[in-house]
Amino acid sequence: MVGNNVSHSKRRTKRKFYPNLQTKKFFIPETGEWVILKVSVNALRTINKNGIASVLSKAIENGNVLV
Repeated sequence: MVGNNVSHSKRRTKRKFYPNLQTKKFFIPETGEWVILKVSVNALRTINKNGIASVLSKAIENGNVLV
């Protein structure tokens, strides 16, 4: 996304909003493997809520993961 930096004098300059990406290592108990994923913090919260196996299967089903 793009937006504006607004100074105290209300002068506006363009800026970019980047996603909060983190590199994390996950253990998949079904396969006994470790995987390293670069995920947003929002996705990390989803993984903590639903479990890594559920999130990965849904992502593969939707075509969002390179296998």
